[in-house]
Amino acid sequence: MRISQPKPFFFKSGPRAVLLLHGFTGNSADVRMLGRFLEKHGYTSLAPHYAGHGVEPEELLGTGPIDWWKDVEAAYLRLKDEGYEEIAVAGLSLGGVFSLKVGYTFPVKGLITMCAPMYMKTTDLMYEGVLKYAREYKKYEGKDTEVIEEEMKKFQETPMESLVDLRNLIADVKTHVDLVYAPLFVVQGSLDDVINPDSANVIYEQAESFDKKLKWYEKSGHVITLDQEKEQLHHDILAFLDSLDWSE
Repeated sequence: MRISQPKPFFFKSGPRAVLLLHGFTGNSADVRMLGRFLEKHGYTSLAPHYAGHGVEPEELLGTGPIDWWKDVEAAYLRLKDEGYEEIAVAGLSLGGVFSLKVGYTFPVKGLITMCAPMYMKTTDLMYEGVLKYAREYKKYEGKDTEVIEEEMKKFQETPMESLVDLRNLIADVKTHVDLVYAPLFVVQGSLDDVINPDSANVIYEQAESFDKKLKWYEKSGHVITLDQEKEQLHHDILAFLDSLDWSE
């Protein structure tokens, strides 16, 4: 059974642009509904895929944070090249970590982090997440149990050495959060069992942004963009974006 692969998207609407960043082992589908919502309200949004994401999980193994950051940079520069002078950034999980990095690397109008980790799991725990992702992907493809087990056995023969780099990236961004000065909206699901939810407090407290807000969503878990409070989240993000000092 062939499945339809999620694709990066570029929803062009008004002159205000939002870079939407997905999480580790995620893809643009995690932020597509948010992108469509923003499009209806006059915001352009661009959501790239990081290398090895949104494709067969085997392709993920040979990639790492250096590659993924290049994809984030390329997406930001694409918006600039297309004439969007003012850019806000919103990211989920690892995408939230990258949002902070964009915030102290490039000029941004505002930043939104959603369930972004500031504490590092062991690489063993991270690898368990990769294995779970690979298995779920193969189930989604419609493969039978025997085929999945055989492919998973082969999958585990190639270690994902870049997980150490991923831990280092999160640690590095954490030490630079105090370089964030742009308006900031920190979003965290209270039921998040993937990251340490206290990460939200770390981001909020360490950022030097004069205009910053932290909101907890009591009924939401880690992938908050797809959880039961997503409509409220959409409206809260829109309100934050509308509050920014756009020139147009």
